[in-house]
Amino acid sequence: MSNPLAGIPADKETVQALDRAHVFHSWSAQGLIDPLPIKSAQGSYFTDYDGKTYLDFSSQLVNVNIGYQHPKLVAAIAEYAQTMTTIQPAFANDARSEAARLICEVAPGDLNRVFFTNGGAEATENALRMAKLHTGRHKVLAAYRSYHGATAGAISMTGDPRRWGAEPAMPGIVHFWGPYLYRSAFHSATAEEETDRALQHLRDTIMVEGAQTIAAIILETVVGTNGILVPPPGYLEGVRAICDEHGIVMIADEVMAGFGRCGEWFAIDHWGVTPDLIAFAKGVNSGYLPLGGVLINDAIAATFDQRVYPGGLTYSGHPLACASAVASINIFKEEGIIDNARRLGADVIGPELAKIADRHPSVGEVRGLGVFWAVELVRSRTTREPLVPYNAAGAAAAPMNEFAAACKERGLWPMTHFNRTHVVPPCTATEQEVREGLAILDEALETADRHASD
Repeated sequence: MSNPLAGIPADKETVQALDRAHVFHSWSAQGLIDPLPIKSAQGSYFTDYDGKTYLDFSSQLVNVNIGYQHPKLVAAIAEYAQTMTTIQPAFANDARSEAARLICEVAPGDLNRVFFTNGGAEATENALRMAKLHTGRHKVLAAYRSYHGATAGAISMTGDPRRWGAEPAMPGIVHFWGPYLYRSAFHSATAEEETDRALQHLRDTIMVEGAQTIAAIILETVVGTNGILVPPPGYLEGVRAICDEHGIVMIADEVMAGFGRCGEWFAIDHWGVTPDLIAFAKGVNSGYLPLGGVLINDAIAATFDQRVYPGGLTYSGHPLACASAVASINIFKEEGIIDNARRLGADVIGPELAKIADRHPSVGEVRGLGVFWAVELVRSRTTREPLVPYNAAGAAAAPMNEFAAACKERGLWPMTHFNRTHVVPPCTATEQEVREGLAILDEALETADRHASD
């Protein structure tokens, strides 16, 4: 029997040529990019066709929480594929049922139902729809410095420049400022002030928009791409209280922050807060197959007991994807991966980044939890001027591009966004791997220091 995969090219030149001829890449000017062809990946590393191996400090798109090619997860996918590769969502399926049970088991409070999607954007999109139908209201409050996905509703809720190209956006989305003490919109000097003033700003926004018109407040529990912004003490508790006061649905977007990334099953567990809906994806199965979903509390689920929920996807709860989630969650439990992520953050990444910050005048602040950290780069620690301007491109972005190139030259693949580099290795990374990556980061920051004045 012939090999059905025989047509897949094995050489770098053909891979590159076919990519350039036929693949249309996301978030890119097609003629200005030259994607690096990757041949293989294992654990915390991936390798290109020239044999150069990179330690991945990006976890791809902060989703490969379990690392590459985890043997138990690969075996589980292959095993389940022998039984069933697909079945439509109207049927009950063993892998889907067990995945839902396991996800609800680790979720906070009464989040006892799961609506499965193919990824994070569809998760936030459906959470938006559920909140509107449950409340009968039409507005949704979302934070600036946020990203919720690229579908119509999700990109409307997004509070960064990726939204601009999709505007005019969905009506009824109102943006507000969340807490960010280092660059406080409220001129706060302490975390306590930032919490109080950010919550008052949210209350004022609700007042002028009309609480009776607002269906939901959506926020990333820990803001991801826009800076790893860990909320100050009391903020999430305050948002929960405001939602309860006005009958507003609280949606936690945990697409990036969930499933071990912050050293807990869900980041919101750090604060003991239970939202009404949680959007998840990425780390639930580390992207081995496309999967996401919405965790739904009992009250919202009850809204649709006798009322049709007007939403669905051909691949909702895809059996093979759900089987991978079952395997992944069980591996997380068996191998103590949540504990590993928590320990790496507390004992290795946090302390070592603090030392790096002391050594480099270009480092303005470091912040994070678990294996979810940001290093904010500045031209001046005194003025806090960013190393590159907001949404910089072309020559203006050169200092960050130089830093990223220095990392890659040394075998570290960084995740950079605006004036930040993020330290987001797999949750399965070893202490030795993390220290290896931080040492490279330390060296590469010398390129940024050349642009810093103090």
